[in-house]
Parts: sequence; structure tokens; C-alpha cells
Amino acid sequence: MKSERIILGIDPGTTIMGFGLIKVEQKQMKFMQLNELQLSKYSDPYVKLKLIFERTIELIDTYHPDEIAIEAPFFGKNVQSMLKLGRAQGVAMAAGLSRQVPITEYLPKKIKMAITGNGNASKEQVAKMLQSLLGLKSLPKNLDSTDGLAAAVCHFYNSGNTEVSKNYTGWAAFVKQNPKKIK
Repeated sequence: MKSERIILGIDPGTTIMGFGLIKVEQKQMKFMQLNELQLSKYSDPYVKLKLIFERTIELIDTYHPDEIAIEAPFFGKNVQSMLKLGRAQGVAMAAGLSRQVPITEYLPKKIKMAITGNGNASKEQVAKMLQSLLGLKSLPKNLDSTDGLAAAVCHFYNSGNTEVSKNYTGWAAFVKQNPKKIK
């Protein structure tokens, strides 16, 4: 593993896509950026997916992350919401894979556990812990960006521990590990 690397964390969504970047130097995390892509003003779901793809590509081309950590869809009762979230995640993953950036998925509970020690922590608790860990001066109004940053920090804490998460090094690896999803 490189001594210096950049991790892009993504919290996919069709209303807001949150993201955060950290730099790892000498096994120490350093905050780079957090932000969000606002998608609520667009009514066309395909336009939203296009914008997610384009913004992810732009982040990759600007910051050159060595790895992407992405929050996996959680299993809820609303099938339509899960489908939309899965599409948003898939488009962000496709952008990373198209640029040959390795991707690791983490369940929301695993991310919360890595950051706060509590898998049921609230968004606010996760944000406050990130503020403390990374010395953030203030927190954003919407916490989707801190959720993206949390995915990156979770990945930093779990580096080398990929048996509990899914890891893809490219499109061929994704297809090989998910033969039932690709038909």
C-alpha cells in the first residue's frame, strides 16, 4: 500500500449525493474537501444519473483518488427508493470503474460503527465525530457530505480488512464477483 494516497468517499443519492476526500500521509488522515451535488431541482431521473456520473468523473479527474469508498444501499421497505438509490450508487461506481479506481462498498452500519463506535449512530453524531477527528471548523447544513466523508474515513480505518466489504478493481472484477447481477 502506498504511503500517500487519496480516498474519495461517496454517499449516493438521487436528491443529494454527498462526497468527501481525505489524504492519507504516513498513516495519518488529512481532510481535503467535502461537498454535495444537489439534484432535487431536476425532475428527470435520467438527468440525475447523468449528473452523478459526470460529477464523479470530475472529482476523479480533479483529485486523482487512489480509492473510492461508497455507501452501499441499505435494505428498506420502499422498493422504489431502494431501486433509485441502487441506480445512483451504480452510476457512481461505473464512473470510478471507467477511470480504473478501485471501489469498496460499506454498509451504513459499518460506516457509523467505524466513525462513532455505534452502528446506530445518527447523522449528527457521525458529523460531530468527523468534526473532532479531522478538525473541521464547521459542519454543512445538509449532512450528506459528511456521510460521504465518513465513507472515506471508514475505508481508511478498514484498509487491508476487505473480507467484510466488497472490493472491485475494475469492471471485470465487478462482473466476476457479481455474476447474478449482470445478465
